[in-house]
Amino acid sequence: DVVGMHFFSPANVMKLLEIVRAEKTAPDVLATIVELARRIGKVPVVVGVCHGFVGNRMLAARGSESEALLLEGATPQQIDRVFTDFGWPMGPFQMGDLAGLDIGWRNRKARGQTAMIADTLCEQGHFGQKTGRGFYLYENGSRTPAPNPEVEALIRDEAAEKGIAPRAIGADEIIERTLYPMINEGAKILEEGIAARASDIDVVWVNGYG
Repeated sequence: DVVGMHFFSPANVMKLLEIVRAEKTAPDVLATIVELARRIGKVPVVVGVCHGFVGNRMLAARGSESEALLLEGATPQQIDRVFTDFGWPMGPFQMGDLAGLDIGWRNRKARGQTAMIADTLCEQGHFGQKTGRGFYLYENGSRTPAPNPEVEALIRDEAAEKGIAPRAIGADEIIERTLYPMINEGAKILEEGIAARASDIDVVWVNGYG
């Protein structure tokens, strides 16, 4: 009779609620939670058990490529701008700063994974908007992001240490390298039965990230 409820941040604003059905979740329990979600004004989507469920599992595929692009010569501002130009409400680095970089940091540590730029920021106590600095600076409690010179220096140092020479990176490459892995991950989610149908994935993205 165990069932999970995964709210999206900030929970008082975001409509999506991933309802996590385990192998032995009773049908009446699942139906009760779906009805509860609707009563509290959420849009419920039933998903299976896996790390990250649907939305965050797909985001992880984007995150690794986003950091690789930074080391190769793109900037957080450039990547975020490409996403907003494409139609997203915000890009990956603004979203990370909004949600709190420490959330992903804790998850990566638990799984033995790293994201060198984000991890270094977290080790310095820079978690995004709530601490006034992350990939961007937020002065005097502002939610308006400003470029963070420390991040730019951190990226340069990390790239140099890895022997990566910076180069010009265009918008098309950014889209291809960040969105295509997400699409592939979505296909795997369907194949594994984590999501029952493609339209459920659409509901997750429209209501959880769009």
